[in-house]
Amino acid sequence: MKKIIFILTIALFLPHHFFAQTKTDASTIFAKSYDYVNDFENILNPKQVKDLNEFLKASEAKTNSKILVVTTSSIAPLTDLTDYSKELDKYLLSKLKIDVSILIVISKQLRQIQIQGVAKIAAKMTDQEMKDIVATYVIPELKKGDYYKGLQAGTLQLVKKIE
Repeated sequence: MKKIIFILTIALFLPHHFFAQTKTDASTIFAKSYDYVNDFENILNPKQVKDLNEFLKASEAKTNSKILVVTTSSIAPLTDLTDYSKELDKYLLSKLKIDVSILIVISKQLRQIQIQGVAKIAAKMTDQEMKDIVATYVIPELKKGDYYKGLQAGTLQLVKKIE
């Protein structure tokens, strides 16, 4: 009797173990396409998105460095915005063939911001300089609730630094 219960238990739980999903597919977490400004959290109005998009597009032509802004209310199934940013950066490069120099991920709901630069701009700007720009120009405006002004001022300073 004990053997039968043991075999039934294994038969019930073993298939679940083999077919359980252990790693989340990035294509189910992230969008299928990205522009310069991707306001998935809807914290900017359409005019602000358009103006910021135009500025970032023009700055890419001057600096040969692409800056991408992503707002998101959820980073699930990931638990850390840093991990989310790194996975998004990998996804953009490998799946969508978008080579981003600076990736800005912001979440109003989570009250977090993550800016990630790549090695090709390291000669022009250090990680500490990037953090200083965020602390000086972006975060004070975010605390006031003006996300557009914070992103505008922060991206302007980043572009000035990498020119």
